[in-house]
Amino acid sequence: MAVEHPVTAPSGDQTRIHNIGYRSYDGPRLGRAYATRSLYSQSLRGAYGLGRSVKSKVLPMLLFVVMCVPAAIMVAVAVATKADELPADYTRYAIIMQAVISLYVASQAPQSVSRDLRFKTVPLYFSRPIETADYVRAKFAALASALFVLTAAPLLVLYIGALLAKLDFADQTKGFAQGLVSVALLSLLFAGLGLVIASVTPRRGFGIAAVIAVLTISYGAVSTLQAIADAQNSTGSIPWIGLFSPVTLIDGVQSAFLGSTSAFPGGIGPSNGEGVVYVLVVLGLIAASYGLLMRRYRRVGL
Repeated sequence: MAVEHPVTAPSGDQTRIHNIGYRSYDGPRLGRAYATRSLYSQSLRGAYGLGRSVKSKVLPMLLFVVMCVPAAIMVAVAVATKADELPADYTRYAIIMQAVISLYVASQAPQSVSRDLRFKTVPLYFSRPIETADYVRAKFAALASALFVLTAAPLLVLYIGALLAKLDFADQTKGFAQGLVSVALLSLLFAGLGLVIASVTPRRGFGIAAVIAVLTISYGAVSTLQAIADAQNSTGSIPWIGLFSPVTLIDGVQSAFLGSTSAFPGGIGPSNGEGVVYVLVVLGLIAASYGLLMRRYRRVGL
């Protein structure tokens, strides 16, 4: 049978008050801009595993190397054979390597936002001077910058190699500039779509699967439909089918305005008029992605 013992309060000589030195902060208040820049910097570093565990660095760094190695091989072949041009145009390289780019987006977009949702740290961000728009801009800009580094680095390898091979400076500089414009647009589009998809679920694995499905399945479906249209001599519909995949959207924009050869069946890219529609769709998707992220994080931050 349990016996109850009376609880006695400590005697007066056992009571102590300790001065542990809490003081108010008198330093500078750096404000929203500093907090946004810090979040951008931290997110950009995290996209390549910098400041994180060794395991977190393996996949992004491996994908970066995979992106650059084919460019280095192309340069070596051009130099060794004294070729008059590079094996691949600057604007074509990202389309050739689109599977690697999609895998990078699928792995890093959930890393950027899913953990904040899973561990419910988003309201903590908004308890400081940072606001919803600051958070979304920082995350969007960080992933777009990481993608630009991933896609522009091999173009730089091609450009330096072309100059070493003594190819025409004006032609190579023009092609390099066109390639940078193309990958900048691709980075914004893929970053926006990846973040919107990843922000739907706090589970990183689900986010990775969803991003891969959207980017790769849409490209496979569109390419199949374009091949069917080409086989049935319905060439007029091929450019319009290309509007339904992020990869073919970028392909259409650069083939219409950046002098690239289209990867569409038969090399039938959009005309200038159709290219305007492509540009509007790309810009609309980027703006829509930003708007959806804003709406999503306004709800999360409540």
